Amino acid sequence: MAGKPDTASEKSGKKSAAVRSYEKEKRLKENEDELDEGLEDTFPASDPVSVTQPSKPGKPNDR
Repeated sequence: MAGKPDTASEKSGKKSAAVRSYEKEKRLKENEDELDEGLEDTFPASDPVSVTQPSKPGKPNDR
């Protein structure tokens, strides 16, 4: 088939080190982009932006 390489790694489903590295860099770039977008959406603000969502706080303990 023209235009598409036919490699053994594609048939076996295993990814080469170069492909894994590329995918890792892509995920890191996407995370950076999400953080940048969050910073832009909240600027100016006094609280720092968090990429993760905090868990719901529970009921305080009675003392």
